Amino acid sequence: MSAAVDHTSTTARPDPLARLADLCDPGTLHDVASVDGLVAGRGRLDGVPARVFATDPRVQGGALGRDGCALVVATYDAALAAGDPVVGIWQSGGARLREGAGSLDAIGRIFRVMTLASGRIAQVSVVLGPSAGGAAYGPALTDVVVTGPDARVFVTGPDVVRSVTGEDVDSLSLGGPQVHARHSGVAHVAAPDDDAACAIAREVVGLLADRHRLAPTLRRAVDPASLMPSSSRRAYDVRPVVDALLDGPARELAPRWAPNIVTALGRIAGRSVGVLANNPLRLGGCLTAPSSDKAARFVRTCDSLGVPLVVLVDVPGYLPGAAQELDGVVRRGAKLLHAFAAARVPRVTVVTRKAYGGAYIAMNSTSLGATRVFAWPDAIVDVMNPVAAVRILNRRDLAGLTGTDREDAEATLADAHTRQTGGLAEAVAAGYVDEIVSPTATRDAIAATLAATDPEVRGRPGNIPL
Repeated sequence: MSAAVDHTSTTARPDPLARLADLCDPGTLHDVASVDGLVAGRGRLDGVPARVFATDPRVQGGALGRDGCALVVATYDAALAAGDPVVGIWQSGGARLREGAGSLDAIGRIFRVMTLASGRIAQVSVVLGPSAGGAAYGPALTDVVVTGPDARVFVTGPDVVRSVTGEDVDSLSLGGPQVHARHSGVAHVAAPDDDAACAIAREVVGLLADRHRLAPTLRRAVDPASLMPSSSRRAYDVRPVVDALLDGPARELAPRWAPNIVTALGRIAGRSVGVLANNPLRLGGCLTAPSSDKAARFVRTCDSLGVPLVVLVDVPGYLPGAAQELDGVVRRGAKLLHAFAAARVPRVTVVTRKAYGGAYIAMNSTSLGATRVFAWPDAIVDVMNPVAAVRILNRRDLAGLTGTDREDAEATLADAHTRQTGGLAEAVAAGYVDEIVSPTATRDAIAATLAATDPEVRGRPGNIPL
């Protein structure tokens, strides 16, 4: 957690007070307190009362000392007492070398209060410059991390890496915005500039902390099915479908990390929701080890903060292969099962095209306690694709067939298999699916389900799955 970061070359050292003023709604920043290396205050973000703080990169590169850390802890204590969200702006080299272990102890106290606040109040981090050591782990403990273009987030900087390992790497390659947006999953949004980063933070705070607003007077009349290809074999981007079900465009989180699963915040009839959706455009929408991790963290965050979940399912199963097994798909996939099974917030599932195998269970099935499960009329719920199933069950019958003869036989056997297992009708009769709804009626069905639930139900504190 040392301050081994070069802050002199490309990153400016702006006034933290000006940064906080830009973060808050215009004219709302007040009760400002400043100590050596840190500024804190109160303000409104998207109309929501919030506590804010910013490291001061003009003082020892923003390195965190005991006094600055104590102000962060005091800010959190006040936020917890008031139930306000906290937003921190980070540009810091980590612990102050001259304060030794005292600085490390002070940073540890920040980590503790962040952990105690997890799931009790919304926490958002905005990283606008190099942030190392404790200033990297601090944002990672919060619910949502937004990076600006000059963000560099790493445990130790390039100079230390070079001296310890001999690896020659620059700060952009080591911890730049795209590293954490595409590969590590640390950054939920990589903003194009600092102003956009602050605007995104305001939007996220509004969605997480102001969960009940008036429904819009004008509703968009979009048939979500019209945004999907007519052929069930063709891939498509699920994100326009998500937008069609919401009051307005979704705020997607971590769009470049594990993009085969979409995690987004938005509103339905004015109520905040978290949306989890398979994206067939990437890996056919299969669940993978990274996407399971991503989804589980999102479910836990929404559950702990009282944000209902809407789950759009079009999943062929888990991605098979040795690479996935080595990547821990069993261990990491279990996190998603755990997250849904433990969730207490209302959670509505919509099967749009298909839900097969273990991935059907993992995507908020009735068996995991879903509040309500809807399905579109042509949806399929089964152990696996019927054609794949008959290739296993009837492999001897199909062994001597080739070409169109085999295709025709597979289709006939698949139809018979579907009739035998019952398909969607059997799923409804058995209670695995509560109701068949048309695509155009889906939004109203979700809104009605959420309106009938307790708006204050919240899950267990803590946003990071075990």
